[in-house]
Amino acid sequence: MIRVHSVTKSFGPLTILKNISFEVAPGETKALLGLSGSGKTTALKIVCGLHLPDSGSVELGGEVLTRENLRNQRRKLGYVIQDGGLFPHLTARENISLVGEEVNLPKDKINSRIEELAELVKIPLEYLDRYPRELSGGQRQRIGIMRAMLLDPPILLMDEPMGALDPITRQDLQVELKDIFSRLKKSVLIVTHDLFEAGYLADSILLLSEGELIQEAPMEELIERPANDFVRLFVGSQTHGRGA
Repeated sequence: MIRVHSVTKSFGPLTILKNISFEVAPGETKALLGLSGSGKTTALKIVCGLHLPDSGSVELGGEVLTRENLRNQRRKLGYVIQDGGLFPHLTARENISLVGEEVNLPKDKINSRIEELAELVKIPLEYLDRYPRELSGGQRQRIGIMRAMLLDPPILLMDEPMGALDPITRQDLQVELKDIFSRLKKSVLIVTHDLFEAGYLADSILLLSEGELIQEAPMEELIERPANDFVRLFVGSQTHGRGA
């Protein structure tokens, strides 16, 4: 469903991604993991077309992403960012509806889809008439997930979706997301800095360092068979004191 092939990306003299390649199969979840500045968010933005690669290619559903087909290709994607990325002057329902209105989806279909998604993410319908400032961090994130899934895209991209949440809310949302991924069978690419979150949510982890893909493996393999000293140090820094 997602194929990133030999992608390199620079901004001015700084090379952010260095010839990285990976794939996400239909129904598979993969996590982009790494230190700050490793290139994981840039990789996600290239997949969703916010940046185009200097070299290499991105395929979504077998079609190469280009400037010319960018608008149509983005309809295959749902994009979730930290804290939901909601417009503060719109209610939750209005935030969610924007995506459907952009493609001229009838109002009744938008409303029925919103009701389905509210049940899926476990948010009461009356909360949808509140403004983002009137919602908790977890509620705003659930609204962001609803907006991303309104058009039922086959691909979900998530950039640190739980980074701004308190530990209890974060754990609850992790459990709910894992259930959603399992039920909907979408291709998911999620950015996180937390090894255990990546290991819990994803089938496989893509560990980046300074723009390079250092190792691709499930969490257990990263812990037990690190590819090099960087992986060993990264894993050790996150597992210290957690009994892994």
